Amino acid sequence: MSKQMSEDEIYQRARKRVEEKKGFFVHLTVYVVVNCVLILIWAFAADGGFPWFLFPLCGWGIGIIFHFLGVFVFARETSWERREIEKEAERLRGSKS
Repeated sequence: MSKQMSEDEIYQRARKRVEEKKGFFVHLTVYVVVNCVLILIWAFAADGGFPWFLFPLCGWGIGIIFHFLGVFVFARETSWERREIEKEAERLRGSKS
């Protein structure tokens, strides 16, 4: 039942993975820049008062962790997903006729 992937399918999957990784790194860059600005605002405007910047830093940091896990750890395609993709592809091929 398992068939070889064509060059086009390999390219499309590789492209999708690169887009996912790129999305993560853009997210991480924005996180770092925005939080650095927030820390600077806190340092200069609040005279070192309550470190309120920790709330967005930690909250958004949790989101970054989940984004990382989704892209680099749990991004493996399972056999169930492959079967479902094949079923959907067959359904779409059948509807073209």
